[in-house]
Amino acid sequence: MILIFGGIYQGKLSYALDKFNLTEEDVYRCHEEEPASPKGNKIIYELDKWLLALTRESIDAGEALKSFIDDNKNAIVIVNDISCGVVPVDETQRKWREAVGRSLSELSRISEETIRLFCGIPTKIK
Repeated sequence: MILIFGGIYQGKLSYALDKFNLTEEDVYRCHEEEPASPKGNKIIYELDKWLLALTRESIDAGEALKSFIDDNKNAIVIVNDISCGVVPVDETQRKWREAVGRSLSELSRISEETIRLFCGIPTKIK
């Protein structure tokens, strides 16, 4: 697995498509209304939206992530980092933020490569 993360609109998907010579057909786009585990594509894009769907449905993100990892061992996973800024007042938003942070930690731990994109510039973390 390869993990690419960074702020919103930093060029993560464009970077992945170019670096790995892939096309839009290789991309699964997560939706915040779809709690089913994404799988099967070369790129899983905006995993944070899937984590929001889980949070809204009160599904344990840690347990769901285990199945996700098993199903996507060779995928490129792209996640928006939502850890910066003011802690949300809304309980669901706080739980989502925690789920994204914990998931990024686990995905980074098990990934072969971890890349952070900031201002369109990739930095290899692992």
